[in-house]
Amino acid sequence: MRGSLFNLNRRTAQRFKQLAMASLGSVKIKLLLLCCIAFVLLLLAGRAPVLSGGDATVRAPSNHFHDSRKGYALLINTWKRNDLLKQSISHYTRCSSLDSIHIVWSEPDPPSESLKKFLNHVIQLNSRSDWRIELKFDINKEDSLNNRFKPIGDLKTDAVFSIDDDIIFPCSSVEFAFDVWRSAPDTMVGFVPRIHWIDQEGSVDRYVYSGWWSVWWTGRYSMVLSKAAFFHKKYLDIYTNQMPASIRDYVTRNRNCEDIAMSFLVANVTGAPPIWVKGKIFEIGSTGISSVGGHSEKRSQCVNRFVTEFRRMPLVSTTVKAVDSRNIWFW
Repeated sequence: MRGSLFNLNRRTAQRFKQLAMASLGSVKIKLLLLCCIAFVLLLLAGRAPVLSGGDATVRAPSNHFHDSRKGYALLINTWKRNDLLKQSISHYTRCSSLDSIHIVWSEPDPPSESLKKFLNHVIQLNSRSDWRIELKFDINKEDSLNNRFKPIGDLKTDAVFSIDDDIIFPCSSVEFAFDVWRSAPDTMVGFVPRIHWIDQEGSVDRYVYSGWWSVWWTGRYSMVLSKAAFFHKKYLDIYTNQMPASIRDYVTRNRNCEDIAMSFLVANVTGAPPIWVKGKIFEIGSTGISSVGGHSEKRSQCVNRFVTEFRRMPLVSTTVKAVDSRNIWFW
């Protein structure tokens, strides 16, 4: 009798123990689920401003500057494509940190009054109540790619955003790139990376210019093109007045490689690589000279010529890429 009571008590104790373990496991699972739900809610709350402001034309929060030196100047290169110029200016005037617009004009005829009227109207619509965006045409008598890097005497900002008239980036991407540039204002910060390689097959090292697919395949780059890049305004003066004149003459004769020359110049000053910023690009124009046959070989010739002019290879390659973590789930 005692044995049967002992076995009954033992079975009862084991049953209570199993129930306690099951209850504890259930509580742990519920706590884990609650933690997961809380994490997702916090993540969505943090992403909410980005989701609501994802349109490329939505003005980013105007918390960047009131002092003009903290904004940036848009330096846009154009050539007989007024429709693209109008579209670009209409877009970038919506970006919150834009201080001024400087249009590099190298056409034989001056800008028309209708073009000026349209652009000034766009600026009036998009300027803030406490700040009006400045618009200036930088008129050049000579048609040269070097014109895009001429010094601007009355430039109020240190930052210059150099852009072509046939590509557009969302304001959120531009503002993020501007923030990256402010963390390293001596370097170039841009959206279009390129890479150079050393060809050691011959007796003398020869450098090869490679485009986007080489960057994508290897994850390395050594240049960001000035068709979409931030840099300090001091480089305009260095390019025009201190860089060897033979380089500018080469650019004028070949109508190519002014962007490579600027990359060489900045790398020669800093001894550091540029910074590539991830951003979505919208091409609004037709294909340019990069689609012409022999383009890469001509660019390789430029690289080797500039190495001779600088008496060394100043470009530094890197694998670093700046990504706005607010716009991605995992980083």
